[in-house]
Amino acid sequence: MDKSILLVDDKYEIARIIMLYLSGYKVIYYENPTKAINWLQEGNIPDVIISDLNMPEMNGEDFVEYLKSNDKYCNIPILIMTSIESDSTRKRLFEKGANDFILKPFNPEELKTRIKVLL
Repeated sequence: MDKSILLVDDKYEIARIIMLYLSGYKVIYYENPTKAINWLQEGNIPDVIISDLNMPEMNGEDFVEYLKSNDKYCNIPILIMTSIESDSTRKRLFEKGANDFILKPFNPEELKTRIKVLL
């Protein structure tokens, strides 16, 4: 069975590029965490979650907090993507439970490698 990745990013263009590079995986895409949470609550459990940090409705930081505070989802590895290079943001995300962090623009091969490590 293919490994599944839940991808959450409000910019479809970026999500589409990521989906192309991760074509060896089953990628489920949602444009915001609220829709992703609804999908999770239907009983779906991905192997990894990739989430943008800055999104409307709910940001990636709040999404990580929600996931890590829920017994059903707390063990799913989370990779956060952002264009904000901030040590304090990165530290805060790791403290809240994010497993990895990648800056946009990113090298697609690096993203694939980081996903392999998380799996």
